[in-house]
Amino acid sequence: MDYDPLDSDSERNEEKKRPYPPPPRPKDTPRPDASTRPSALPADAIKRDAVVRAFQHAWSAYERDAMGHDEYHPIAHRGSDLGGGGGMGYTVVDAIDTMLLMGLTDEYARAKQWVQRSLSFARNSGYFSTFETTIRVLGGLLSAYHLTHDDLYLKHATDLGERILPVFDTSSGIPKQSVNLASRSGSGTSTSIAEATTLQLEFRYLAQLTGRAEFWHKAEKVMTVVNKARIPSGLAPLNLNMNAGSFVPSTIRMGSGADSYYEYLLKQYLQTNRTEPVYLQMYTDAMQGIHDHLVKKTPARGLTYIAELLSAPGHGDWRAPAAWEPASKMEHLACFLAGSLMLGATTAHLRDPAARASVPPRMDELTPQGQRDWATGAAFLDACMDTHNTKTGLAPEGLNFRTPSDPPGERDWYINNANEQSPPYDARYMLRPEIAESVFLAWRLTGDAKYRVHAWNMFTAIERHCRLPEGGYATILDVDAVPVTYLDKQETFFLSETLKYLFLTFAAESVLDLHEVVFNTEAHPLPIFKPSKIKPLFTQYSS
Repeated sequence: MDYDPLDSDSERNEEKKRPYPPPPRPKDTPRPDASTRPSALPADAIKRDAVVRAFQHAWSAYERDAMGHDEYHPIAHRGSDLGGGGGMGYTVVDAIDTMLLMGLTDEYARAKQWVQRSLSFARNSGYFSTFETTIRVLGGLLSAYHLTHDDLYLKHATDLGERILPVFDTSSGIPKQSVNLASRSGSGTSTSIAEATTLQLEFRYLAQLTGRAEFWHKAEKVMTVVNKARIPSGLAPLNLNMNAGSFVPSTIRMGSGADSYYEYLLKQYLQTNRTEPVYLQMYTDAMQGIHDHLVKKTPARGLTYIAELLSAPGHGDWRAPAAWEPASKMEHLACFLAGSLMLGATTAHLRDPAARASVPPRMDELTPQGQRDWATGAAFLDACMDTHNTKTGLAPEGLNFRTPSDPPGERDWYINNANEQSPPYDARYMLRPEIAESVFLAWRLTGDAKYRVHAWNMFTAIERHCRLPEGGYATILDVDAVPVTYLDKQETFFLSETLKYLFLTFAAESVLDLHEVVFNTEAHPLPIFKPSKIKPLFTQYSS
């Protein structure tokens, strides 16, 4: 019998059904205002609580088998660590704010106790990804502080920030790809655009809290270097030369290595309450480049998708738009852009910047750019939701949209090499959150029930195919093969992002107000603020 996420008495549901708690919250999480304001979008309590039980199923298995380890392998019932020199509890810190938002007081208390007794960055002598450590651990600590005002989290965040800072000490200011937290040193000679430009929300909030300008300005300098190095299209090639501070010929895409650069252009503008127009201009230029060069439609059903650009040989200036050729491949990761475009349209491109957009927005409230971005975001989200049209109901890691030169098929897209005996990497579902993220944003910005329907279909497909009876959730190797084959990995972002966005889609709107927070790229909510302690230095956009 399949697990029924709505049946709290199911034999396969090992967790006790509990009412949705907020309020009350743990004694050190004083934010009753966030859960008592009237909400225009009410909760769907039954589905919301089903997502909470799923989180408990995933967390309790990790806590039982691997507490304190960075990652979890639910089939082997063991944990593993990143960095080669001992872990730092990536999963614990990544999941704390989800527990707080869900009101899981017991789970939170035990996680906080682990942070108090065991979290240390001094002993981690291996090399960790600068990017992943910032978005998951620093972001998680800062979000926990924002939700609780508990100095325990700020103390650890400040310590971690200090240990990461030396990676910015390069000839260009572009940070090194890896960091040794014990020796406070960096490693690497090249990096991706996302790795360099997805640190800013975290370090700016840390600077605001501590009053320490070096946190802000070292991260901010990266943006000045990228701005100077930009190419005419407004888009960002994948790879950066760290020493020169310049782009090198490489793919342009919205997926891995590039996605969160575009995400953070908008969110840096929003984070400081729209007081830094340089980021609005960079964001606007990038969205224009996307529409000029990447937005495509399938010939059969007219699905809107975001193409990649490959460097074409034979052009004297590789930076020129003519030196690039589109390719129809797209990663699951790129689907973040659907919700981001819709969010940008209703925040950064309002005719009256002091107003709030209606829900759903009226087109006369948006600038022409906002109307365009809203339409593209909504249409692209339809295409992303269409990628769940698989035997499992789960979206693959990567796919190709059909072009006029491709033969017709049942779907307007296909998984490359899917007919091979061994399923390709693109056929996997890795518990990723990007479509859930965009669905959540679309629900909040429109109130259209179709987005909750899709979120529920996504959640029940995860429950049916990824949930392990003995605890935890696993990656599946082929979204078009039933019964599924598992890969023994429960990603940390499943707890911090996927389940959080699904939960927020079914929770009341007042649980977390989009006008008060921005989410970092790991779904950690950070507050919107006006800079009061640090003066931004990057104020001028050179066209």
